Amino acid sequence: MDPEAVERLIEEGIEDSEATVTRARGEHDDDHLRAEVVSPAFEGVPLVQQHEMVYDALDGHMTTDIHALELRTETP
Repeated sequence: MDPEAVERLIEEGIEDSEATVTRARGEHDDDHLRAEVVSPAFEGVPLVQQHEMVYDALDGHMTTDIHALELRTETP
């Protein structure tokens, strides 16, 4: 799955979020991604739940199109 598509899914699934997604292991590794997500929706939410919000936004893609996701979440 291409990083731009993952960015769109996250940004559509989490209100007022800005996602930056890159390939974690280089240009040719399609299923290992790194995402940095900034959203005011994370304010006061424990880190584990912030990550769950991102996984929920990605729906079933985590089990089919994305093998691994290095994830960093923060508030603006």
